Amino acid sequence: MPMHEFFMGMNQLELINRAPGFFKYQPHNVAAHSWKVAQIAQFLADVEEQNGKTINWQSVYEKALNHDYTERFIGDIKTPVKYATATLRSMLADVEDTMTENFIKTEIPTQFQAAYTRRLGEGKDETIEGEILSVADKVDLMYEAYGELEKFNPEPVFVNIFQSSLEALAEFQHMASVKYIATDILPDIFSEDFIHKDLLFDLAKSLLPDFATAQQ
Repeated sequence: MPMHEFFMGMNQLELINRAPGFFKYQPHNVAAHSWKVAQIAQFLADVEEQNGKTINWQSVYEKALNHDYTERFIGDIKTPVKYATATLRSMLADVEDTMTENFIKTEIPTQFQAAYTRRLGEGKDETIEGEILSVADKVDLMYEAYGELEKFNPEPVFVNIFQSSLEALAEFQHMASVKYIATDILPDIFSEDFIHKDLLFDLAKSLLPDFATAQQ
């Protein structure tokens, strides 16, 4: 039982487009997203460590690099569909978990199954590493939307994605890394010109007090 299928799965992730069904000037795939999330998580962990947190770096990298690997089984389902009802979301999660479990049992060598059960499990838990993953995932999502908004893509979904990313960041504003995003990164974003900038600027100020303070 070699690792052939796992390695082939990485090629499949390159073929799964994110935000399917919408016009995009720059398409993104799941494989590239995972790499970007790992880069962002690495920096966020630096910020947290410099502010006194003890970081399990192995966990940071494992969570970030593998967090969407299981999308090879069900694809990147549109967020409005995925979260349409709690029942549907739960059903999709059950399908993904079952397919992941079967994949590990049949395609991962026995001596590595425990490691891949950990790596392919739900990474967005309540640990500091899980919170870093949650934030990094939303930061990349925000930048994907921003890349379309600065090209004045009229698709309203990208405004919604940017908005939902800000709302998600607000849930983690207790973290030093999110404070850094609010005070050092968002001001740079809003210094550029893009569609619906004023709307999103006001939303950021209302959701993130640290960002609002930085604008004074």
